[in-house]
Amino acid sequence: MNVAFFLTLRSKVTCINVNSTVRQALETMKKHGYTAVPVITDDNKYVGTVSEGDFLWNIVKFRPKNATGQSGPTEVDIRHLEDIKITDILRKDRNPAVPVTASIEELLTRAMNQNFIPVTDDLGSLIGIVTRKTIIKYCTENGVPVK
Repeated sequence: MNVAFFLTLRSKVTCINVNSTVRQALETMKKHGYTAVPVITDDNKYVGTVSEGDFLWNIVKFRPKNATGQSGPTEVDIRHLEDIKITDILRKDRNPAVPVTASIEELLTRAMNQNFIPVTDDLGSLIGIVTRKTIIKYCTENGVPVK
């Protein structure tokens, strides 16, 4: 058995383009109901994962300044989020990808700390994800003991 057995193909995975604004990314996540989404380049290279927490922790950081140079009101004007790129909040060290040749043991290790594991080809292109749910479902249905 290999990674491909558990793979949800890229064509079925919601992704955010690295050139997106924070507003566009938030709208995408809201529309699909995800709490974390892979971020890819125009040529499908995986660059990281953005999560709800990334947005929350950075909204205060990027509040617009008023005429006196102070941070603006605590309310977030959604229009201001059009000026912030997803790369301004992206933590590239979150949810590292595995190659399609990764072992099942590697998937299990990653699944303990990640809701999904991005899977890339030899060129770093995202070919899909493996979800924690898929792994748990397989183990449950096949009587595989999870340590």
